[in-house]
Amino acid sequence: MCFFRRCTVTVIFAAVLLLSACGMKKTSEEKVQDVEFTVVGDEEIPETLKNAIEEKKKGAFKLSYADNNDLYLVAGYGEQPTGGYSIVVDELYTTDSTIVFATTLKGPEEAENIQNFITYPYIVVKMEYLDYEVIYK
Repeated sequence: MCFFRRCTVTVIFAAVLLLSACGMKKTSEEKVQDVEFTVVGDEEIPETLKNAIEEKKKGAFKLSYADNNDLYLVAGYGEQPTGGYSIVVDELYTTDSTIVFATTLKGPEEAENIQNFITYPYIVVKMEYLDYEVIYK
C-alpha cells in the first residue's frame, strides 16, 4: 500500500510540473518592427525622470518612464573617469509583446582632447507609449 501511495504522489507531482510548464508565457525576441524614437536633451526630460536619473547615475542603470502618450527609455553607464564618451542606440524594436532597447557606450578617441573629470554618460530616448515590457540589452 505504501508503494502505491508513493507512485500516486509521484504521478501527481509530475502532472503538476507538466501542467505548470505548459502555462508558462514564452516571450519571443523576434523583431516585428523598428520603433521611431528621438534622443532627448536634458532640457526636454520630465522633472520626475531627471530626479530618478540623478539618484541612479553613479552606477549603471536602466529606466523606463511613461508620460502622457510618450515612453522614455534610459540607459546609463555609471561613473566614468573622463569626458568624451558617447552612447549609440544599436537597436530599438518591438516583438509581439516586448520592446527591445540595445545601446553601446563608446569611449573617447585617443586623439581627442580628453577632459579629466568624472562624467556620468546616459542616453534618454522618447518614443510613442506602448504597454509592453522593456528588455534592455
